[in-house]
Amino acid sequence: MNVTVRPARAEDVPLIFENIGYWASQGRMLVRPMQNIFENLRDFFVAEVDDGSGPRFAGNGAMHILWGDIAEVRGLAVAPDVRARGVGRALVEACEHEARRVGIPLLFAWTYEVEFFERCGFTLIDKTRDLHPRVWSECLRCPFYVGCNENGVIKRMDGVATPHNLPEPPPAQVPPGIR
Repeated sequence: MNVTVRPARAEDVPLIFENIGYWASQGRMLVRPMQNIFENLRDFFVAEVDDGSGPRFAGNGAMHILWGDIAEVRGLAVAPDVRARGVGRALVEACEHEARRVGIPLLFAWTYEVEFFERCGFTLIDKTRDLHPRVWSECLRCPFYVGCNENGVIKRMDGVATPHNLPEPPPAQVPPGIR
């Protein structure tokens, strides 16, 4: 099976929305409103597979820049019928290539699939200690900020794969009304 990855187009948004929605309904990722996908369309990649009958949608992923030194791999979802065939890895590689192209030295992801990301060269971090300040600012807007059970993983694009060179995160701030 041949896997190709390309930048997403507006016509892909319904398929991306449906794919993310499927995995969100399984409790494996956050749901993304269709408006959010359109607003961030330039961040997204689409994977297609061709098993002889022409290319078909196989998954999606995005590289979202948080700051000049960090970007997040987000919205990574492989269609259920093509899992374990290299689609996820191809999408991560597209995000890595884009990070290098624009000069972002660190990729980050929230995930339940730690082993997958480790196979892609990412390192599990202690989210209570090793989070970049820009990740914290994104977390504060998340509906699952309190009680988050996802794992953080990082990968340096410049070959320095250690969480110990990350800046100290700001102290955790609990939103008003949550104690």
